Amino acid sequence: MGLLDTILGRSKPVRPDLDQLFALPSAALTLQAGAGYTPTGLGSVCFAGVEGGGFARIRQDVQELLDADTGEGSHPVEFSQDSYGYTWLLARQAPGDTASLVNDLHAVNTLLQDGGFGPQLLCSLISFRDTEQRPLALVYLYKRGSFYPFAPLPGAAEKRDNQRELQVRAVLGDDLRMESDLARWFPVWGAPGL
Repeated sequence: MGLLDTILGRSKPVRPDLDQLFALPSAALTLQAGAGYTPTGLGSVCFAGVEGGGFARIRQDVQELLDADTGEGSHPVEFSQDSYGYTWLLARQAPGDTASLVNDLHAVNTLLQDGGFGPQLLCSLISFRDTEQRPLALVYLYKRGSFYPFAPLPGAAEKRDNQRELQVRAVLGDDLRMESDLARWFPVWGAPGL
């Protein structure tokens, strides 16, 4: 960073640290004990889709890797596209097996990053439900290397529960690197698994 960047208030971008994802299993325990949220066993990775043979091969590698440990006829990995044109991968594990789900999401992110598609990665999320079946996601922002909670209001059209999100941030402040800039707590409406 140069002097001009400092004067203009530009900051050096945070380098993605995919190993931050491995903090999620212990954070899930804290979230369950402190706020009553349990994991659903569903997690997603969002990335900007890319055309071409290289990306198609990585997508196939991801599918084969994550489907390798499932029984015949079972397909835990699903790809979908949202209304903004972003591609989502949905991974499934048993609700109590957050560690395996995190391993799957980490593998997807690593394959994309190592394949040269790191700039297309947007976020990863793991979903939770509380005793009232209200949804919650812990979202990892790839380009920021930080997490934030996303709590959509059940039954409401694209409205979120900001108070619940702030409460979750307070519960998990010691477990995860939380995103300090609330303006970067982007809604992930319609995210698979949420």
